[in-house]
Amino acid sequence: MRLQWIMIGLLSLAVLVSALGVVESRHQSRKLFVELQQLERTRDDLEIEWGRLQLEQAAWATHGRIERIARERLGMHLPRADETTVIGP
Repeated sequence: MRLQWIMIGLLSLAVLVSALGVVESRHQSRKLFVELQQLERTRDDLEIEWGRLQLEQAAWATHGRIERIARERLGMHLPRADETTVIGP
């Protein structure tokens, strides 16, 4: 009879420990899920910013803009016919 009570006590303790493990596991799962959502939001924001930066870079590198800067800042111009030399066979 005493052995039976000991077994019941041990099984009850095992059930209690198992329940606490489940609670802790669920808590960790929820924390990790919230962190995942925050990281995904950050990733999405960074992807949007990357797209904006790519558009800005494309705008800064247009042929017309580069040609305008070459004329205004560097004093460059297209050569006239008398300024060109043809090299060939």
